[in-house]
Amino acid sequence: MNSTERTHYWQQYIEHWRDTGLSGAAFCKQQSLSYHQFVYWRRKLEGTDDATDTERSPTPGFARVTQVAASPLSNDLTLRLPGGMAITGLHAGNVDLLGAILRQL
Repeated sequence: MNSTERTHYWQQYIEHWRDTGLSGAAFCKQQSLSYHQFVYWRRKLEGTDDATDTERSPTPGFARVTQVAASPLSNDLTLRLPGGMAITGLHAGNVDLLGAILRQL
């Protein structure tokens, strides 16, 4: 594969990734790609030069919340985020949402 073909190859993957809404890591896992190479080519093709990988900056606004069937064994809450990440074991005793929001402001 020559340089032009390699660039085109990665450009197609980067464009496909943008359409999926997945995190870079989740997309690479799904497509069996090297995350390190993915980040390299994404930065190269997008012309970004930042030292840290900042996936995608979140868009401001609200997240959709849906109710699922409650587990009879637990009163804990599980929060599932885009990209396959989940936060489990949340309940009123260990979450201070208002405080977390105010600290971000």
